[in-house]
Amino acid sequence: MLVKDLAVSALLIRDSRDGKTKRILLNKTKLTIGKKEGNDLVLPRKSVSREHCVIFFYNNKFIIRDLGSANGTFVGGSRIERDTPLSDGATVRIGEFDLVFQADGKGDESALGLAGERPEQVPPEIKRKVHERLIQNKTIKQMDLDAVSEQEARLTTTQVVTQVVKELAAEIPRWVSLERLCKEVVDEALGLGPLEELLADESVTEIMVNNWDRVYVERNGKLEITGARFTDNDNLLNVIRRIISPVGRRVNEQTPMVDARLKDGSRVNAIIPPLAVSGPCLTIRKFPKERLKTEDLVAFGTLTRRMADFLSLVVRHRQNVLISGGTGSGKTTLLNVVTAFIPVEERIVTVEDVSELQLPQDHVVSLEAKPPNLEGQGAIPIRQLVINALRMRPDRIVVGECRAGEAIDMLQAMNTGHDGSLTTVHSNSPRDCLARLETLVLMSGVELPSRAIREQISSAVNFIVQQARLPDGSRKVTHISEVVGMEGDVITLQNIYQFVQTGVDAEGRIKGGHKATGVVPKFVEELKRRGIPVDMALFS
Repeated sequence: MLVKDLAVSALLIRDSRDGKTKRILLNKTKLTIGKKEGNDLVLPRKSVSREHCVIFFYNNKFIIRDLGSANGTFVGGSRIERDTPLSDGATVRIGEFDLVFQADGKGDESALGLAGERPEQVPPEIKRKVHERLIQNKTIKQMDLDAVSEQEARLTTTQVVTQVVKELAAEIPRWVSLERLCKEVVDEALGLGPLEELLADESVTEIMVNNWDRVYVERNGKLEITGARFTDNDNLLNVIRRIISPVGRRVNEQTPMVDARLKDGSRVNAIIPPLAVSGPCLTIRKFPKERLKTEDLVAFGTLTRRMADFLSLVVRHRQNVLISGGTGSGKTTLLNVVTAFIPVEERIVTVEDVSELQLPQDHVVSLEAKPPNLEGQGAIPIRQLVINALRMRPDRIVVGECRAGEAIDMLQAMNTGHDGSLTTVHSNSPRDCLARLETLVLMSGVELPSRAIREQISSAVNFIVQQARLPDGSRKVTHISEVVGMEGDVITLQNIYQFVQTGVDAEGRIKGGHKATGVVPKFVEELKRRGIPVDMALFS
């Protein structure tokens, strides 16, 4: 059925991967879009769902509806949750495609090269021209970034960029915001480019750059694509080097993988060609601007107040704790919170691959592993730092994560008077955590029978706190388990608390709650024998 009594509308379609564009008429009352053959508009990419969305004509206007697509449909940079009318010039983002809606269908074919850019988004080719002029500018060439302040460098660069933009005014499309163009160029020249706004967005917890034009973020535990783009892969690589340079790291063909951190403590991982086939990849796990407290985790539903009080009791009375969980489950955040329970008069030594922990106590020594130099020499791994930490008269040793042979040294520390030590381990359950720890000990190169390793684990570790990210994106402490001892060749556990799921609501959120099992830990009886009062209501 054709649309009558209206000027024919159109869509300008641009594939951001190869830059190809085309134009189709909206002369039907319904246009289905997806990667499956049979749709009116077929967009053959993995980022597009089989039946992604539909554009239909209703009440004298075109409306777009998402059909439950995996990666979402974006209008003007925002993911749509309901039927959304399309205004003239509106840009729809579907996977790797940009679709610009033209209400009257009178689009100039010469504008197709810019068809995929949102009105608020600057075309890469325009930014590239400004960058080229900026690099050639004498003032910029003569500016010594090491000798001037960051504020002065930004001011000078902004003045030069503003002048360059005026010179190129005739080549810049009218819809491009000159103010935004200047800001983006300066951010890419001196800062982190399009990442600046994402880092400032408090709702974003993780940023994943798959390529110069493919930037995803995590919000509320869910992944979504953004409209953010770098000028090209070379610009992305420059930003990566700008991030890792202050912490003494490097990335090149000899060392194409690197871990680092931002000034605020956010964790950074980068991998570049030849390992990353499509181009440089960057992942940033944002660090909260304010250190999370116990009350925050209780408010988020990660654990209950009783569980928090129990963990406070465990840490204050020097029990050895392993925080277990999968990638992105919140292990480091939980470790950061529970370390606040360590008494302020105790000396704490932290050991991390990349420094992330922010302990509130004053008497803290932070150690960070060192990567090898250009010749592949001079590396100081975590294991060596753990051994050194034992010579620093620590009351507590906190290891950011046990991932290799340092596990044996951590267990020996726990077994030789350094009670109250804490660390994290990658695993999916308390039982898996014990198996993982046994594997890590074997990675140390120490030849011990399995039973001897398990006996060492059972005598060293007191509690395992299991953290998980659930399907709805929420993060929960699913178990707090006590290591009881050995029965034959098996380490025995007993759950003190656990999360019980009861279902899923209409919006896909997990329903359930934390419950005490009624089991009273062995160490509570020891505290009572020593005359230390314990609120037994914690276990009811």
